[in-house]
Amino acid sequence: MDKSTPHNRLMSIDVLRGFDLLMIIVADRFFYNLNTAAKTNFTKTLADQFEHPEWIGFHLYDVIMPLFLFVVGVVIPFSLGKRSTEAGSDRKLYAHILRRFVILFILGWIVQGNLLFLDVSKFQIFSNTLQAIAVGYLFSCIAYINLSKKGRYIFFAICLVLYAVLLSIPNFFGHPFELLPNKNLPIYIDQQVFGRFYDKTQYSWLLTGLGFTATTMSGVFAGELLLSPLSRQKIANYLFIIGITGIVVSLIIGLWHPIIKKIWTSSFVLFSSGISFVLLALFYWLVDVKGYTKWAYPFRIIGLNAIAAYVGSHVLNFSLIAKQVFFGFEQFTGAYYDAFCDLAGFGILYFILWYMHKNKTYIKV
Repeated sequence: MDKSTPHNRLMSIDVLRGFDLLMIIVADRFFYNLNTAAKTNFTKTLADQFEHPEWIGFHLYDVIMPLFLFVVGVVIPFSLGKRSTEAGSDRKLYAHILRRFVILFILGWIVQGNLLFLDVSKFQIFSNTLQAIAVGYLFSCIAYINLSKKGRYIFFAICLVLYAVLLSIPNFFGHPFELLPNKNLPIYIDQQVFGRFYDKTQYSWLLTGLGFTATTMSGVFAGELLLSPLSRQKIANYLFIIGITGIVVSLIIGLWHPIIKKIWTSSFVLFSSGISFVLLALFYWLVDVKGYTKWAYPFRIIGLNAIAAYVGSHVLNFSLIAKQVFFGFEQFTGAYYDAFCDLAGFGILYFILWYMHKNKTYIKV
């Protein structure tokens, strides 16, 4: 736990992180319950956007997880530059990176690996966003430390091309594979490696680490651009242009190599990273270029305590807590009571984060 606000931070990065967290902390449940109550075409459209597509395609909800990884990558050039100066040796620097990797993996077990059930039959080895972040962070840090700028771009391309080629192999280990649910190579590898601890979903994790790493590396490139000597307006323009280019290229590649979030295809990496670049450009332009900061304050409070917000919202059911606190409101809200409690529960969590921010208490790993 840190008792001081980090220095030399771009506010837009914390604001973007907070915006992303807001989407996963409350938006998905809220729009689902809102649609359950309202039952209109408009609310159904919103609710559908906060669910993952069955297989091929992209919904708004699909950008949340890659945006997490992207923002982690954005911060790497800032944090490792400072850490390398403070550590004084590669050994200390790698110790910090490895420590963070382990903590994120354990937190992933607590959040979705069912570690707190204390029941081995419910345990899953690799099945959470924090663990995907841990993998992307580890390999992106190693690449950032050991490779030149050109080398990092080559590493990024290798991750994408290698993963795309592996997904395209029709027969491997004597088994036929297709880009279909439960018939693809990444799922097969997870099943074979994790065995009884496989999470039994259509999502892949182990081989998909190539995609996680590529997504985080795309954030590294954005972070390097933010640290460049270019004017802030030019940086915002370049971020936007890169983002649009990534989206267009991914749609072209997607004609052959579909955009599938559940196995994190290479086209999905380019598409989601393109959107992440565009969002960073927008937030950076509004906050750090134009100086419009008042609207961003609530998002920043969430973003500065991202770990506390994410883990807290998954370990504790704040909607249920709100139902205990505001139980008398059901008579006034009727069918909208669950949606109301989603917002009220978020309000409780936000108050905790605001109080931590007021006391300059920030949980870091």
